[in-house]
Amino acid sequence: MSLTQSGPTRRFAPGEPVVRREILLGEVWFGMPTVCVEDSPDLLALYLPEGAAFGFPETGVFPAGRHPWQTGGHQRWTGPGKLMLHLPGVAHSIDVFWVGPERAFAGWYFNLQDPFRRTPIGIDTLDHELDLWWAADADRYVWKDVELFGQRLTEGRYPGQGEAIRAEGARIADLLDVGRRWWDEAWAGWRPDPRWPVPRLPAGWDTVPC
Repeated sequence: MSLTQSGPTRRFAPGEPVVRREILLGEVWFGMPTVCVEDSPDLLALYLPEGAAFGFPETGVFPAGRHPWQTGGHQRWTGPGKLMLHLPGVAHSIDVFWVGPERAFAGWYFNLQDPFRRTPIGIDTLDHELDLWWAADADRYVWKDVELFGQRLTEGRYPGQGEAIRAEGARIADLLDVGRRWWDEAWAGWRPDPRWPVPRLPAGWDTVPC
């Protein structure tokens, strides 16, 4: 992939590699190589396949510390790949999980994050730690990482964003409580194209301007 081709507003083609980066306090903090499944005015669907290796910048100030996956030795995605459904301007993605070699649907994961911003190589965002999980065999969702989110606020990871992040989580919960589904549940049965290779981060992925 060329790091200079096309502008940040272009759309990606199915099967094309897309770099999903996290930007923490103005610095590139983390990167993952994904595959474009759909890029339309209403949806950007990205697939993270098994074995995709993560990227962590070599240099930076990182006042809130290094990415926890880097310090924890989590270097690549393991298990069945996951699908990430991004809606433009929305502060969460809806991630689809599967389990086992037959890729049985496991559930929906509502991942709170910055609304995605396009770059020449992919998208930029920042995970907000707080999430909701609705398992396929459950009657209701559960909150994830509530205490850890509070810890991250104390660490200064989301300055001035705490209330807005909590409000987005509450908005999702309210919609789920009244039976709203703002995504296509048919994605639960989606399967990746077996011809797609496992993508890799291109050289210079962490130097593309945020």
